[in-house]
Amino acid sequence: MKLAVPDMISPSYFVAEAAIELGFFKAEGLDVSLELIYPVDKAYAAMRDGEIDFVGGAGHAVLSAFPGFDGAKLIAAQAQGMYWFLVVRSDLGARRGELEVVKGRTIGAAPWVNMGLRGMLLAAGIDPERDRVRIAPVPGALGSVPNFGVMAAKALEAGKLDGFWANGMGAEVAVRGGYGTVVADVRRGDGPAQCFNFTAPTIATTDALIARSPDTVAAAVRAIVKTQAALKANAARASEVGRKLFPQTEAALIAELIRRDLPFYDATLPRDFVAGMIAFARSERVLDRDAAYEDVVATQFAPLWKG
Repeated sequence: MKLAVPDMISPSYFVAEAAIELGFFKAEGLDVSLELIYPVDKAYAAMRDGEIDFVGGAGHAVLSAFPGFDGAKLIAAQAQGMYWFLVVRSDLGARRGELEVVKGRTIGAAPWVNMGLRGMLLAAGIDPERDRVRIAPVPGALGSVPNFGVMAAKALEAGKLDGFWANGMGAEVAVRGGYGTVVADVRRGDGPAQCFNFTAPTIATTDALIARSPDTVAAAVRAIVKTQAALKANAARASEVGRKLFPQTEAALIAELIRRDLPFYDATLPRDFVAGMIAFARSERVLDRDAAYEDVVATQFAPLWKG
């Protein structure tokens, strides 16, 4: 079986990666390999086309390949909350929470990830069109790239961007390099409160696989839950995965980034999260009708979320 992530050298989908690399899928009787498919809409398209069995990606982006969530379901959360960081050039002198710094600036963001930034700015009263915020692709971020955030950080350092909206690894690299400042971290209270539930890192699969082999999907959910528990018990285990998948610099950082994220490690897919994500998707015009909780979540696996 295959599991795809759209960003590998990152804390964003690390639970999915660790479930493979630390042997938790194997312990549940599943032979699962890790695939990198960027951007996230291509990962979900591969699942739709039968090339991939699971995607560890942004929950709202399921809609890129499954309109109305028809044909796919979320089966577990890798963690809670929208998980991207807004980072700007340090020479702009912005402080934490000063979202106005983006006015008149160019901010790099990946496809479908960019919706989270736009939604946060609009919720905060900043209209990207009116306020001349250019949310643009990151120079060079084409094809399969192992980490969008690190590439965005390099573009920021080179002066090709005023800021970026990306994962925690990119934010950490930019901050430690002295050329980036974190302006918003939604998970930890920055920006309007409703933004927390715009999306989350989830695990999704097809309705067809659920119908054909519910025991397989249940085993995948158990593997995710056990991986979260193992990392909570010993965040240093993240370094084992980092050494296998990441360059040396990022491998040295990952355990600390995972330690910071542990409070959000919960496989539950709460109803308020799904309601918030649906409202966000409708505001972004990628969902044209309300969807019930059961349209989005494979509820038969809910008893497994708490282990």
